[in-house]
Amino acid sequence: MCSQFQVKLPLHIVEASFSHTRFPLRFPAGRPNIEPREDVTIGDPAAVVLASEEGPEMVTLPFAWKGPNGRPVFDFRSEGRRFGSSRRCLVPASGFFEFTDPQPGQRRKTRWLFNLEGETWFWMAGIVRDGAFALLTTSPGEDIAPYHDRQVVVLPPHAGTDWLDLTRPEDELLRPLAAGSLTVERVFPPKEPTLL
Repeated sequence: MCSQFQVKLPLHIVEASFSHTRFPLRFPAGRPNIEPREDVTIGDPAAVVLASEEGPEMVTLPFAWKGPNGRPVFDFRSEGRRFGSSRRCLVPASGFFEFTDPQPGQRRKTRWLFNLEGETWFWMAGIVRDGAFALLTTSPGEDIAPYHDRQVVVLPPHAGTDWLDLTRPEDELLRPLAAGSLTVERVFPPKEPTLL
């Protein structure tokens, strides 16, 4: 499951996604420094957007809370659940990673990067507990199914407020994207350059 994601986007792009709403994005702890990050992994702090009475606000929270068994909860199955009373969050990302069996001759798992077709970034739907966040998952769409049996819930930039405010039914939001919505690139092991 997605235990790593990528954040390569400037803050003003995320901020602009709220320009069409009644409330601009707020920064109660000050504007975070969102440096380009190749990897955000379990336990790392990351910028997330939460709903508040004053409107959406960006805060920094750790990725994954500790479950009852002490293991990190970094993904959370969405099917069969309702999140109206949950503390919902949006996690901005430019890509997320999945892993498959090692390529021949390799010991490490093969690493794949997924991006949203036609966009430089997207939201991942999440929830907050114990001062940390986890990503919601759903059944895999056609783009993910060859790589994993689950996938994170990906929302296009314009659909983020629908999740924060639940302005659309959860079943419409917490589902895989249509085939061809995600691009995939093998990032480990790197592909051999083609010789001309």
